[in-house]
Amino acid sequence: MMIVKEATFIVSSTKVERCPKPSLPEYAFIGRSNVGKSSLINLLTNRKGLAKISKTPGKTQLINHFLINNEWYLVDLPGYGFANVPVGKKKVWDRVIRDYILKRSNLICLFVLIDSRHDPQQNDLRFMQFLGKHRVPFSLIFTKTDKLSEGELQRNLEYYKTSMLKSWESLPPIFQVSTVRRRGRDEVLDYIDEMNRGLMLKK
Repeated sequence: MMIVKEATFIVSSTKVERCPKPSLPEYAFIGRSNVGKSSLINLLTNRKGLAKISKTPGKTQLINHFLINNEWYLVDLPGYGFANVPVGKKKVWDRVIRDYILKRSNLICLFVLIDSRHDPQQNDLRFMQFLGKHRVPFSLIFTKTDKLSEGELQRNLEYYKTSMLKSWESLPPIFQVSTVRRRGRDEVLDYIDEMNRGLMLKK
């Protein structure tokens, strides 16, 4: 199991060209506003205030890099979808996200966060279609699982999977997390550790 010994904020970037040199594996986290991304990052790193948490949608506006164990980057990306900001600013964020996803050569996996309480949202599904079209490797993380009973959670997950399989031949890796109950932390970190080990074997 991966143990996070060090988690250090490195830089916030307005453009992908200003991100750190792509010399280490990178794992990015993205989702609609208020999906629980900052809380998850703090849980994964075991650092309460590493990522800033806000009840205001659209708090994350930059590409934020955190160096983990001096071995890999965890990246906090701006949210997509609804945010209480002007249309012009939304377009800027969308361009920043698109450029990062398509141009970042050391991006190993993009973790797409989904609120487990809701039915499949069109902006989530469209975003995943975009990732598939451009062959961007991604995984799904269903958040806020403590807000549902186990039966409700499994019904929602099955409905989501069924919706995706209407246009996908197979599903990406799926994780279930709760920052309140610390559920899913080890599974996500172990998955990242497994991918890092695979990269080492290829060298």
